[in-house]
Amino acid sequence: MGSLFLLGFLSLASAQGTGYSSFNSSYDTQHISGPNSPPYYPTPGGTGYSAQGDWVAAYAAATAFVKKLTLVEKVNITTGTGWEKGPCVGQTGSVPSQGFNGLCLQDSPLGVRDTNYNTVFPPLSQAAKTWDRDLIRRHGLAMGEEFKAKGANVQLGPVCGPLGTFAEGGRNWEGFSPDPYLCGQAMYESIVGIQAAGTLACAKHFIGNEQEHFRQSGEAAQFEPALPVLESISSNIDDRVMHELYLWPFSDAVRAGVNNSYACQNSALINGILKDELDFQGYDSIPRVRKCLVLMSYSFVVSDWGAVHSGVATYLAGTDMLMPGDGNAFSDGLSWFGRNLTISVLNGTVPESLLDDKAIRIMAAYFKLQQNVSFPSPNFNSFSASEYGYLYNDKTDFTQLNQYVDVRAQHALVAQEVNEQSIILLKNDNSALPLTNSTRWLNIIGSDATSAQYGANGCADRGCDNGTLGIGWGSGSANFPYLVTPAEAISARARAQGQLVYTITDDYAYAEINSTVGLPYTASLVFINSDSGEGYISVDGNQGDRNNLTAWHGGDRLVETVAANCNNTIVIVHSVGPITMESWIGNPNVTAVVWAGLPGQESGNTLASMLYGDYSPSGKLTFTIARNASDYGQQLMYLPNAPIPQYNFTTTNIDYRHFDSAGITPRYEFGYGLSYSRFTVTPGNVTLISSKPYAARSSYPTAPAASLQIPRSALNASAALAPRGATLVEGFNYPYLQNTTQAAPGPGYPYPYPYTGNGTSSSSPPSPAGGGPGGNPSLFDVLYRVSASVRNVGRVAGSEVVQLYVSFPENSTAFPTAPNQLRGFSKVFLMPNASATVTFDVLRKDLSVWNTLIQNWQFSAGQYVFRVGNSSRQLQTVGRITLQ
Repeated sequence: MGSLFLLGFLSLASAQGTGYSSFNSSYDTQHISGPNSPPYYPTPGGTGYSAQGDWVAAYAAATAFVKKLTLVEKVNITTGTGWEKGPCVGQTGSVPSQGFNGLCLQDSPLGVRDTNYNTVFPPLSQAAKTWDRDLIRRHGLAMGEEFKAKGANVQLGPVCGPLGTFAEGGRNWEGFSPDPYLCGQAMYESIVGIQAAGTLACAKHFIGNEQEHFRQSGEAAQFEPALPVLESISSNIDDRVMHELYLWPFSDAVRAGVNNSYACQNSALINGILKDELDFQGYDSIPRVRKCLVLMSYSFVVSDWGAVHSGVATYLAGTDMLMPGDGNAFSDGLSWFGRNLTISVLNGTVPESLLDDKAIRIMAAYFKLQQNVSFPSPNFNSFSASEYGYLYNDKTDFTQLNQYVDVRAQHALVAQEVNEQSIILLKNDNSALPLTNSTRWLNIIGSDATSAQYGANGCADRGCDNGTLGIGWGSGSANFPYLVTPAEAISARARAQGQLVYTITDDYAYAEINSTVGLPYTASLVFINSDSGEGYISVDGNQGDRNNLTAWHGGDRLVETVAANCNNTIVIVHSVGPITMESWIGNPNVTAVVWAGLPGQESGNTLASMLYGDYSPSGKLTFTIARNASDYGQQLMYLPNAPIPQYNFTTTNIDYRHFDSAGITPRYEFGYGLSYSRFTVTPGNVTLISSKPYAARSSYPTAPAASLQIPRSALNASAALAPRGATLVEGFNYPYLQNTTQAAPGPGYPYPYPYTGNGTSSSSPPSPAGGGPGGNPSLFDVLYRVSASVRNVGRVAGSEVVQLYVSFPENSTAFPTAPNQLRGFSKVFLMPNASATVTFDVLRKDLSVWNTLIQNWQFSAGQYVFRVGNSSRQLQTVGRITLQ
């Protein structure tokens, strides 16, 4: 997958291997970490330390637990049972002898997927638009409570991968923002909230999962059979770009105590960066061939579903758990782990100490959140809505599948609050909003205002777009318990105020629009949307990624037609990401534009309240809205450039950083959003807090402990056979040998250079940037404190987001950077004429750049400038400092 050239590029390719054990060892070792990625062996062992406190007790409990296990029991913990081989989308094997029923891993980042009586929360992209740390945490807490109540140990979320390199990226809406600082801060709060409920958070996807096209070669073959794509896309990421952009939010995730990740066979990425440099004490997960993504949850590394295509290489590179456990096809019963892992330990290919470490990491998370105490078993089934049925897809074990447990509590109130705080007012000429009694006639226009043709859940995983858009499609979705449409909520409100309502839901009913909307005292609400999702579903020819940035269903012409007849046209946008607006945004008849985003189940209620002035909008853009799609610079790859598509990520300047660096004027900048009130932001001071130098690393990783005193006699092949008389389910992934001859030593496994097979060899020195969760502890020293004041000078109570940006030394040839980078934000609620002072702590890392030659962080010599304001382009200087 690309090269590591002068430490400049980190390749993210995963392996295309053919065997796990030494008796089936044909393997191209050049594929393990990409041709030139520096290998890193062995896997750093878990230490029992976390940013949020002492893990010693959890690791001690896990170690004591693992000491009691047989070889096959340890293997069972690390291997998924298989697709549709349990109630959850991912389920580990159990250990009945110790009362351990396995772990349930369940989608999605916005609520419990494939079940019922659950809340469909606004997705993370919507929560980020609140710019409210406390609310993002409570959003996570509410989700975590529902996952726990459903019996799901692990929530597969939150998301900072994709980060959002491409505006058209299909799964951008699942995450927070293309800004690494904002994404990292939101990731931190979300994880803390989820895990406060007792559910393991699983931060994903690590790293380089920026588009759906060619993410999985099978999908490429399905939708584009004529394209010669042999393997999934290779994301080749520059080393500095990796650290300053894509790795940044995952550092915050580790500091939040996350310990679960998606990854692949890239030892430099998992062993070197994740488990050494970031001191990750948790578990990961791997997506498809050549796409190395990591889900970071609480203490181990889990593969993405269907992503692993080799055994030993994946295991040695740092992956702890295989999901859903299958081989090259779902439900094939040919796991790369399972039986093959048992064989590899028995014949000495994989050291038992490495297996012990992985089992301990997994169980440490379980004990850390006390899931061994009164944690409910899964009470739902992801693959059937029936109350009773067969547990497995081969018609085995007829039982109760769903208990229909209502886990919603009062979480709808949290969902509503997130929507209220995230709706963004982009334009409001002539105070068109809020609506008043002077409006006698209200037109509601567009299919996006009303119910979907097939119902809210009418298309699998929300894979269609023929009604109001609440969420995108794919594995990041969930089943709506209800979806309040804008048309029903706004109509009810309008009628209560004596207004007449006329609704046109046909996006192409131009003649009806021309004859209807031109009456005096009329406001026309025009609803448009733009949808996207995961690549296994194609909607209207969009294979996950959006084909363009225009509104769907002729949305531009719809707005133009209404505006040509109505001088008070208000546009409401439901969208997964930015759209272009240039054909109508400058029309004076378009008086207001509301970015409603992806509101989840409470769509209409919160929108109606905002339109009628029950609260003042306070959301801010978490991305840039361009005048032209080409202004974004980074272009998504729609056609392959090689049988193994290659994409080089060579710049930190994405989204607003690119616009600022290239001198491009956006339509609406990052951080922008209006209010029904007005606010002023006044610069304060820059105060030196600490001048202590960057400390050298003081702690170093160790190889997995080989001293658990598990008797070697336990590693006999006979003990690894299935229990006599056991009935085995077809396609289920078992750890058992088929016969004892499978454990016989083979011709020898061709280990990736320079691994020697003894579990102790190391190809790389520890990273000087490591030493603690998220990196060297000195990176998180507070060096400066910046203050500013904000005043509400309007007539309405409301909230403002004060934003801090840092300008790095200009004209640096060694470390060129964007003109401004977000380094702080604070949301403040103020009554009219009230004011408040906000402060921002600036960390050493906030002022540092990544030096690829020394593989460490450092200051860029010269003058730094601190600026505050209410968007990335409305800034005032607070002060300057000089660093060497």
